[in-house]
This record gives sequence, structure tokens and C-alpha cells, in this order.
Amino acid sequence: MPVTLEDILAARKRIGDRVYHSPCVRSTHLSALLDANAYVKLDNLQQTGSFKERGACNRLRQLTDDEKRRGVICASAGNHAQAVAYHGRKLDINVTVVMPKWAPLVKVSNCRGYGANVILHGEAFDDARARALELAAADDRVFLPPFDDERIIAGAGTLALEILDDVPQTDAIFIPTGGGGLLAGMSVAVKTLKPSIDLYSVESVSAPTLHASLQAGCVTRVATKPSLADGLGVAEFGKLCFEIVKDKLRRVVLVDEPQIASAILRLLEVEKTLVEGAGAIALAGAIDAKEEIRGKTVVLVLCGGNIDVTVLSRIIERGLREDGRLCRVVVQISDRPGSLAQLLTTIASAGASIKEVSHDRNFGPSDVAQVAVSVVMETQGFDHIERVRDTLGAAGFQAT
Repeated sequence: MPVTLEDILAARKRIGDRVYHSPCVRSTHLSALLDANAYVKLDNLQQTGSFKERGACNRLRQLTDDEKRRGVICASAGNHAQAVAYHGRKLDINVTVVMPKWAPLVKVSNCRGYGANVILHGEAFDDARARALELAAADDRVFLPPFDDERIIAGAGTLALEILDDVPQTDAIFIPTGGGGLLAGMSVAVKTLKPSIDLYSVESVSAPTLHASLQAGCVTRVATKPSLADGLGVAEFGKLCFEIVKDKLRRVVLVDEPQIASAILRLLEVEKTLVEGAGAIALAGAIDAKEEIRGKTVVLVLCGGNIDVTVLSRIIERGLREDGRLCRVVVQISDRPGSLAQLLTTIASAGASIKEVSHDRNFGPSDVAQVAVSVVMETQGFDHIERVRDTLGAAGFQAT
């Protein structure tokens, strides 16, 4: 095995004074939701907001004096870049990071705030990685890969040691998965110390790199799509990571965008913690696997909290829609005075809170005596939506 428990134990000793031992706390709300004994590992509380500090710090602290003098360069969608920038500054190492052009603004801004030279290049992580490798060769810098590196993996594995220390009765762990560094490091630690624990890898359907690789029996490149879990958007699983994890998992859980949005919203509401899509995906996976974990002690790894506030409101509204707490109804009504008031009164009588009304004469039904009205309303769930529909039908409105 290219990474051993001894490597992970050494990494914990090496980074222990620089990386936060984050809490792993029981959630009453999530336990009820999952019908299980649910804990959340809050690694979104790290200084740079993600678990990436573990691997970055472990790798940087093993650089030679000559490598430190030459400086380092990395490619990242954001979290690895922030971790390298932050710990590089602490160790007085010059850092350059290459990020895709679409990288969240908060992550770009944080990297610059930590003193790194930030280069935005390409539309995807692979474009940024290719450019970083070019610059590493041209400038004689040390390239720090985000996941497929023994020392990065060993550092990430320290997260599992903390879970086993804090929740020794753990039966299952849900781990967000992109390139595989976190999954690989945790799987080595867990399966060496307590092989009975079930490990669930959780991926977005927009970047199912491990799922595709396991089906093919080898690392397979996939076409990625934009996702709320932007930190997991890599096209190819790490080859070293794949060799480590391929026989250590209970299964891979794939979740879609509405599930991720709903998980972000639920963690914000019930856990009072802001988690980015790449971290909240662990909860989405646990909800999907609810029948398998019923009655068990499970840990959800909330591995990152760097979410761009400019898109947070949109994510919240999507999460509300997925939970049945935001609904849009389209109704054709007569274009006569009082018709709109009657419609809105009927909706209000069903207990829905009207948020937005669009009254369209120009692009309405073919019957010029009719208009289309779109109403966005806040509801209490899917049962409430059905009651609103029934109330509208009883009043003579045909709604979709």
C-alpha cells in the first residue's frame, strides 16, 4: 500500500500544532431525519474553511530547504489553493496558485488575501492544472497536486483518526468525493483500525469520476458539468487514490443538484452551519442511503464551507423548492376587473404566502379574454401544495 497507517500517524504528529482538530458532534435533527445516530464532522471550521489544510500542511512541511527557496505552485478550484496559500505564508514559502476562471470569487479573494500570486486560467480544473505544470517547469517551482500524492493523502487521512477518537462506535462514514485524496486517506486509516466501518463515497452526478472508474475497472475520464459541488468537479479520479480505495467501499452514492441544494439548506437551518456543496453532499448521500443506515451510528464529513454568498440566495431558493416550501402556480383567469384579486384571495385562504405575481397579457393564452398569471408562493411542504391545488380547483381555477 503506497500510504500506510504509519504515514497518517506521522502526518498527525507533523501538522498537529497547525491544523485544527475539528469537532465531531451529534445532531439531534439529522438523527431524526435519518432514523440513525448521526454525527457531523465539522471540518468546514478549519482556518481556510476546508479539510484541504491537512494534506497541504503535511506536504509543505516536508519540503527541503532548496524546494522552499524555489517556491511552490498548485492548481485548484479553490480549497486546495487556499490551504497551500495559507500554510505557505506561515512557512514563509512563495506560493502561486492557478485556478479556473469560474472559481468562486470568495476562494480567489481568500487566496490573494493569504499572499499568493493567483492566476486564473481555463474553463475547468484540468485547464488550470495543465497551466500550473507548464509554469512549474518554466519557473523551477515545486508542483503540489491537490489529491494524487502520498503526502497529501496521508494528511487527509488524519481526519479519520479524529473521527475514530471522538466517535469510536461509528458504523458508517459518508465522504464527499472528487479526485479522491480525502477518501483514500480516510479509507486507509479506517480500514486498518476498524475494518467493520462501512465507507460511503458520495459523488455528484455532474462529476461521477469514481463511479465510472469502478464500473470500468480502471481510472476513467468523464465529462464534467457545472455543479453546486464545484470543489468536486474533476474529470479524472486520482490513479494512486483509485488503487487505494477500489476494494474498501460499501458503495458510491450519486446525488443530483436538487439534493445538494436541499442539503445545504437543511444544514444551514438545523445545524446553523454554512457548508458548501462539496461538503453538504455527504448529507445528501446519507439521505439517499437512509434505508441502509437505519439505527446505525453514522458520521457525515462536512469537508468545506467556502460558499460564494452571491449564489447563496439562489441555492436557498432551490433548496426551498426541493423541500416543497417554494412553489410556482400558473393559472389562466378572465381578463376582467376583480379576477386577479379573486385568485390571490383563494390562494391566501389556503394558507400560502404570496411572494411574487406576474400578470401577462402579451404572451398569454390564445383567447384574448384570458390572461396567464404566474404566482410564486411560500408553502409548508408538498401536502400543503396539494391543499392549495384542491382549493384552487374548488374555486374553479385550473392551475399548473
